[in-house]
Order: sequence, then structure tokens, then C-alpha cells
Amino acid sequence: MSELFDRYDRSYGAVVQSSIDFSGLPHDFFLQAKADLMREKIAAHFGPGKKPDGLDVGCGIGSFHPFARDLFSRYCGVDISAKSISQAREKRSDIEYAAYDGVSLPYDDASFDFVSTVCALHHVPPRGWLSFMRELRRVTRSGGLVSVIEHNPLNPLTRLAVSRCEFDRDAVLLRSETVEKLMAESGIAGAESDYFLFLPFRTPLSRRIERAIRKFPFGAQYMSVGEA
Repeated sequence: MSELFDRYDRSYGAVVQSSIDFSGLPHDFFLQAKADLMREKIAAHFGPGKKPDGLDVGCGIGSFHPFARDLFSRYCGVDISAKSISQAREKRSDIEYAAYDGVSLPYDDASFDFVSTVCALHHVPPRGWLSFMRELRRVTRSGGLVSVIEHNPLNPLTRLAVSRCEFDRDAVLLRSETVEKLMAESGIAGAESDYFLFLPFRTPLSRRIERAIRKFPFGAQYMSVGEA
């Protein structure tokens, strides 16, 4: 799989944008929506203004990090694509990047307060889902949070976008119930999922509507969060 993403290290953004062009929205819209929900979860759990140590597993070229960097005191990103990590380092010196083997994360137990993986789990072969989740749990401190953001397979527009993406051809989309079950089996407690990206707007009204309907399983993506 590392070879697949190595091939797209310089064209990743263009490939993703081409897969969602039918929506009329820029990729940044989707990245900001993820960061907004992550910000809420961090503030609710750790307290307003608190900045935990964070890790992003499967970070690619770091496209998400400009939107999330201010949420964390220390922020690290890892990926199996060494070329993608190299490009990420070129762009941001305030984030610690590392390549890893896709099996064992290069950190000690309980190294981070908030460990996330953003639209990366669907690239892991199903036989590896549980071990992947256990690694997320392993490097999370007791009382910290593990967060999984994924595409919602119940949303037809999401499935269209995935089908149009060159490096998602072998993706296996997971329903939120599957992620919550994997979390429970990995020792992550109280996992719950919120759906988002229902509306193609960022107005105050649309954001209030999105908050009100987060438990309805129709948003383009969802975030599952549990406590280590």
C-alpha cells in the first residue's frame, strides 16, 4: 500500500479534488468541517482552551494539519508512505512527522492525549482493522481520546466520491457501528459517533442544523470517539 500512495505524493490534492468536483466544493471545505468537529470534542473532553498532545495516524501529505494544528500543544503525524511524509515535512516544521511500517506505531505506550485517524482506516485490509485500532489505543494515555473519522457508506454522494478517487479503488468503507465495535474490542470505552457534512454551507444557520441532526446516519462522514 505504501507504493500506491508514494505514487500520488505530489498529486494527492488534485486527485482528491477531482473526485469531489461534482459537489462544487473545494477540498478545504471538508477539511475545515473535520477540524471544527474535532475542536468541539477536544474542548468538551479536556476543557476549553486546553491543548492536548495529538497524533494523526495515516496523515498522508499533511493536508489536514493547517486546519487542526492550533488544537494541540505537540502534534505528530505518521504515514506508511515515506514520500508523503517527506512532502509533509517540507511544508510544516511545527509538526513532527515520521514514516512507519503500518504495523507498529513508532511511539511508546501512552504517548498522546488525543490520537486520531482521518479517512485512513478504509485503506487498511479488514483483517488488520482490530490490530490497527489496538495500536491507536496503545499510544493513547489513560483518559485520553481516540478519534476515527471515516466516509459514511450510507451516503450515496460519499460512495460516488470514493468511486471516482483513483487511490480508493480497493477501499472498504466501514459503518460507524463497525468502528464502535472495533473500539470496544480494543479497550476504548464509551465510543459514540456523530455524522457531519450534511449541508454544503458554512453559515451559522447551517452549522446549527448540522449540530441538531448529528445522530442521523446520513452525513457524508462521521466521527467516532471513545476514551482510552
